[in-house]
Amino acid sequence: MQILSYLVYLVASILFIFGIKKLGSPKTARQGNFLSALGMFLAVVITLFDQRVLTFEYIIIGVIIGSAIGAFMALKVPMTGMPQMVGLLNGFGGGASALVAFAEYYHILNVNKPLDAATSITLVLSVLIGAVTFTGSFIAFGKLQGFVTGKVVKYPLQNPINVLLLLAVIVAGVFVVMEPSSEDLLIGILIVSLILGVLLVLPIGGADMPVAISLLNSYSGLAASMTGFVLQNNMLIIAGALVGASGIILTLIMCRVMNRSLMNVVLGGWADAGSGGAGSGDGPQGDAKSVDAEELAMILDSAQNVVIVPGYGMAVTQAQHAVRDLTNILEKKNINVRFAIHPVAGRMPGHMNVLLAEAQVSYDKLFALEDINDDFPNVDVALIVGANDVVNPAARHDQNSPIYGMPILNVDYAKTVVVNKRSLNVGYAGIQNELFFYPNTLMFFGSAKEAINKLVNELKEL
Repeated sequence: MQILSYLVYLVASILFIFGIKKLGSPKTARQGNFLSALGMFLAVVITLFDQRVLTFEYIIIGVIIGSAIGAFMALKVPMTGMPQMVGLLNGFGGGASALVAFAEYYHILNVNKPLDAATSITLVLSVLIGAVTFTGSFIAFGKLQGFVTGKVVKYPLQNPINVLLLLAVIVAGVFVVMEPSSEDLLIGILIVSLILGVLLVLPIGGADMPVAISLLNSYSGLAASMTGFVLQNNMLIIAGALVGASGIILTLIMCRVMNRSLMNVVLGGWADAGSGGAGSGDGPQGDAKSVDAEELAMILDSAQNVVIVPGYGMAVTQAQHAVRDLTNILEKKNINVRFAIHPVAGRMPGHMNVLLAEAQVSYDKLFALEDINDDFPNVDVALIVGANDVVNPAARHDQNSPIYGMPILNVDYAKTVVVNKRSLNVGYAGIQNELFFYPNTLMFFGSAKEAINKLVNELKEL
């Protein structure tokens, strides 16, 4: 039985690795998700045959309740709510790791089994990382859902307080390793870690949520891996390490895309994020030129090469289906339509890809920043749907701008730029977008879904 368990764990690990690999492309993401789910199913099934499982009643109850909740969320949560759902799942993963570690700790104490130093260390780390992930993920969920402010939250002695709390956890952890029966200390570590999770994520602004989500994902994997050491379960160690490593790699990629350090994001780098104020900038200012649906329909009807840039505004109004309808009608007019995807557009990595895939936009129309940026001078119309900071030219030349150095989509190089937004308000970076005032830019005001539907109706009449 032990040999069979190792073989199944090996197969599951291979499925995890191939699953993560396939998640790297929209074309193979569904396959990757299936392979990873299959690997997890095999791991769970073989684990249930473990001789240490004394009763299945609670396991069956948990499976039924968890499956019902998961099925409900999968069916009812809209694609625009995916970032919040991912945040919740990260939190549940971290919380589960901490609870399982605690359960194993009490089990070892009850059977009077000696707790070695290695197990004690991983136990403390599992509780620490799991608890931080749990509360941190729920704060991220609140920011995405609007229950918690999306602004950067700063308070006096913020960083020193966080450092002191972390040091307190480390010192308490050392005492737990020295005296494993220190139950009160471990509970204290849990409580302080829960508080630390709130304080670490609260300063992160809404603009940095893609980084926060991937970082919390990494935390949940690390917590699971530490719990695997506590349980001496190789599968849990491998799965957690894969999630932890891939999560931190993705986090670093997201930071590099924004040309910022991880510490800058974690410490709340954009102090004005989500302020919604008027903003200021040294770039072009003045009166923005607007266009209505009828005029824009005529502009698009005469174009040959159109690039659509989706942003969070498209997600908020659930305009992805309207954008798909616009794409279809333009293609019927023999107009080449492509999508330029900025990697940090939205509120989680790949947010725009997920929304467009849900609207059944063909994968071969989606182009990453580095694949399409050089072609914008050949574009007749660049239509921006709800994006802001990721197309702000100030990132290239304004050294005083908080987004200076962040790679952007070079939409301003297109012959005509059309920006669909509700108003001229600033984005999450808290600065005015100078693109709005460029001579080749037209503002198409209105809610994305409503505005694009009007545009589609006008194009049908031409």
